[in-house]
Amino acid sequence: MAMVLAAFHDTDFARPTLDVQPRGNVTLVTLPTYFQTSWPQGGYQPGEIDQVDPARMAGFRVEIRPRVKSITYDYGDGSTSGATTSLGGPYPEGDITRTYTRAGDFTVRADVTYSGQFRVNGGQWIDIPGDVTIRGTPEDLTVKTAHARLVSH
Repeated sequence: MAMVLAAFHDTDFARPTLDVQPRGNVTLVTLPTYFQTSWPQGGYQPGEIDQVDPARMAGFRVEIRPRVKSITYDYGDGSTSGATTSLGGPYPEGDITRTYTRAGDFTVRADVTYSGQFRVNGGQWIDIPGDVTIRGTPEDLTVKTAHARLVSH
């Protein structure tokens, strides 16, 4: 099991990214902002299988499959939400939202805690004890204040 644990911790996990809506990473004070976690092409994302070099595993064919244990959303203004398993989503059905109360520039991210499973020579999947937390890719978000003006035509 020690070799499997070492291989799990050495896995090149995908670093999560955030999609922010409204698009363009600009939102308004008091307007709900929607967040959705996604994974880039690089690294192993949830459900993908990492085939460990048999030389590291005494000649056995060991595969590791990462799974999302939880996601913590950092909104950059001192508040977070989670741990949750929700990936969020776009307006209007997304369930990961933040309504900012002040204007400013914030750095937002989603940190993912991965659990994992392994199997040997194509056998049954077995849970790996422990987990690994990967800090998400930071995204800049600007929150602005809208001012209403009455104009005559």
